[in-house]
Amino acid sequence: MDPLLLGAIVAIATILVLFSGVSVAIGLLIVSAGFLLIFDGARSLELMPELLFGKLDNFALLSIPMFIIMGSSIASTRAGADLYEALERWLTRVPGGLVISNLGACALFAAMSGSSPATCAAIGKMGIPEMRKRGYPDGVAAGSIAAGGTLGILIPPSVTMIVYGIATETSIGRLFLAGVIPGLLLVVLFMAWSLYSTWKSGDASRLGAGSYSWAERFEILPRVLPFLAIILGVLYAMYGGIATPSETAAVGALLCLLIGHDHLQALESP
Repeated sequence: MDPLLLGAIVAIATILVLFSGVSVAIGLLIVSAGFLLIFDGARSLELMPELLFGKLDNFALLSIPMFIIMGSSIASTRAGADLYEALERWLTRVPGGLVISNLGACALFAAMSGSSPATCAAIGKMGIPEMRKRGYPDGVAAGSIAAGGTLGILIPPSVTMIVYGIATETSIGRLFLAGVIPGLLLVVLFMAWSLYSTWKSGDASRLGAGSYSWAERFEILPRVLPFLAIILGVLYAMYGGIATPSETAAVGALLCLLIGHDHLQALESP
């Protein structure tokens, strides 16, 4: 059979199976096993365990759970809330300051978790209620989180980039490096558009979310600087050639666990 025709058939079958409602893992297993049976017979199924464990036997895959631990340990603390609150205090006098705070917090959290759903969940549960309380339209509140959440798939360390790099045998470090400038550019463009849109609308209710003194602005910085230091340290270790992404992820996960533990202890102490 022509390879292009076979590929089209596999793609169509995969889409139909996934639209049936089964989980992605089960759906892909059904498609792959089904085509192996059709074209190579039942004996081809004997190769599936070897192929499965052969693909899992990859050192680069260790970075995925490590980056997930980084995001989970941070999400279990008030780190996301602190990031959002710090940006809100510093940008409170900027038109559309809460929208910009949402986008900035999403970008920073994406750089710690590498996951778009985790970024939306962590920042959205704080950002959307605050924006609605201050009179922002529901569409603006939800849209800023939806746009900012997509940064998790682009800004390193992106779990999706790791999977793609392993599947295509592409350098994960170079993929991460390729995502930095587009990610930062998107953040700047999102913020610039929100600033322009708010200024153009002339809605005075969005010009200031609150009033904070300089003491209140500097007071919150010690709570977010350790996490920002981890982000910069992880990026420097990867791009400076000091360690591989897997090694960097392990060190970052350990530091996030330690800082997250201290963070929780500080909040629980009277």
